[in-house]
Amino acid sequence: MTRLVLATHNPHKVEELRRILGGRLGDAELVGYDGPEPAETGTTFAENALIKARAAAAHTGMTAIADDSGIGVRVMGGAPGIFSARWSGPGREATDNLALLLWQLTDIPAEHRAASFTCAAAFVDPADGYEHVETAEWTGRILAEPSGAGGFGYDPIFAPDGVPGSAADLTTEEKDRLSHRAMAFDRLWAAVRTRLA
Repeated sequence: MTRLVLATHNPHKVEELRRILGGRLGDAELVGYDGPEPAETGTTFAENALIKARAAAAHTGMTAIADDSGIGVRVMGGAPGIFSARWSGPGREATDNLALLLWQLTDIPAEHRAASFTCAAAFVDPADGYEHVETAEWTGRILAEPSGAGGFGYDPIFAPDGVPGSAADLTTEEKDRLSHRAMAFDRLWAAVRTRLA
């Protein structure tokens, strides 16, 4: 059985990716990572996803996958972007990040609140050094106030295009089908699945 390590210490992310990939995993087993976390020194989502996947592959000797994601607001020049997880400062909670972003957009009208979630999904095979990255965007806009009880992070203030309400109003199944992470890993899996056959 092929074992893949997902470069995250978050067991919820492992479960989410197992759901997203579903039957496409076949005989492959997706496991979490318990090694050291590398410094995310990249300037793009793709660079940071590769940094994480390389570190997990080097530490475990297993083929590794990783992702890096965040939200970008057009009127803010794409910020928070790669700084999404620590937008309100080190050691702060996701709710602090969300509150700060809403405050920064207080006077911005709805028609100028275009935003997108971006996810870069990376694959690294330490056996031969093969690397591949796929990136996807989930477009929408920032709401004036949070909506919904599901999701996490910025989901309650992100209204995806073509979806009533926020990403936090979606069911788990809907989000697993529509999200930036789902799109990025769909593309990644299509590119690398023959290597795991």
